[in-house]
Amino acid sequence: METDIAANIEKIRQRIAAACARSGREPHSVALMAVTKTVPAERILQAVDTGITLLGENYVQEAREKHELLGGRARMHLIGHLQTNKAKYAVRLFDCVHSVDRLELAQELNKRAKAVNRTMDILIEVNVSGEETKNGVSPAQVRELIGRIAGLENLSVRGLMTMAPYSDDPETSRPYFQALRQLRDDIAREEIPRVQMAELSMGMTDDFEVAIEEGSTIVRIGRAIFGARQ
Repeated sequence: METDIAANIEKIRQRIAAACARSGREPHSVALMAVTKTVPAERILQAVDTGITLLGENYVQEAREKHELLGGRARMHLIGHLQTNKAKYAVRLFDCVHSVDRLELAQELNKRAKAVNRTMDILIEVNVSGEETKNGVSPAQVRELIGRIAGLENLSVRGLMTMAPYSDDPETSRPYFQALRQLRDDIAREEIPRVQMAELSMGMTDDFEVAIEEGSTIVRIGRAIFGARQ
């Protein structure tokens, strides 16, 4: 299994480099996140052994089980929906939460981060497609939400995250990625105090190359590294 994971990661890095070349970017401008939802610990460690330093977890409970095992060898970001009552765990486990989509959650994260004397990096999750099945704030409400979060001293807004609708054709994702990038650029131009629009978390196994061409700085890859979930 170790060889398979190593080979998969190498292929993905080559595809990232090619997508960057097509869009005039440097490969180091894109972080490869290994999404480890339901992945056994030994396979995660194999990925870390090949140089993966960023892991994406969907659930707080799973992350708690893996945190000790990693021993600080990789950073963990939360990419799944976060319930407010789990914020107290999130500020201890994760380096960044990608899924902040409401003021109530931001306020609780801020409170819990203050209690442990840290500043928590967050991304604002945006439901660009408007699908009812997806979490995220609507594009029309992003600016107002960020403006209110900006005053929370123990949170640092670092950018935006989205998921495009599923499709067999990666090109169908492009308009959604373009919309998120434009939204990010518009907010960045406002130069809101204490808000940095450095990150765009977008693109997964089926569409990450298109996402990179449209400006993604973090691609979230699970199946192409670890195979289909059992």
